[in-house]
Amino acid sequence: MTIDSEVDTLCRVPLFKGIDAKKLRLLAFISERTCFRSGEHLCSQGERGDSAFIILKGEADVVVTTESGEQVVAQVGANDIVGEIAILCDVPRTASLVAVSDMDVLTISKESFLKLLKEFPEMALEVMRALAQRLEKTTRDLSTATAILADQAAG
Repeated sequence: MTIDSEVDTLCRVPLFKGIDAKKLRLLAFISERTCFRSGEHLCSQGERGDSAFIILKGEADVVVTTESGEQVVAQVGANDIVGEIAILCDVPRTASLVAVSDMDVLTISKESFLKLLKEFPEMALEVMRALAQRLEKTTRDLSTATAILADQAAG
């Protein structure tokens, strides 16, 4: 994949909509292209988050370890960005990311990602918007699950 094709892919990432192609070229340039095979871990829950992943090709399961074992809570694929929470909040990874197919990924370091956000406030705004949408969805899903459990306990 060439840098031009990486930029084309980045243009399709919702997080980067409205971001100038020259800025996306810089993002592609400072990122490391990484390939993962099906079954490989891109990152593991609990580890220090030092990078985010922009998926160019392939799919991965988002896996959370709970008291009852591992649970797939989401699946991500081309044009998704994952892992940004750990590098923005300086918290351990909240989930593991496991490739379910062969994947091509742009890996961007914490330092580079934060530098981009400082230099391009519109990108920071899109990151905040995406995180807020995820939080809203998680809150909605949790509310639904809580209601289902309450109904089961009552019935």
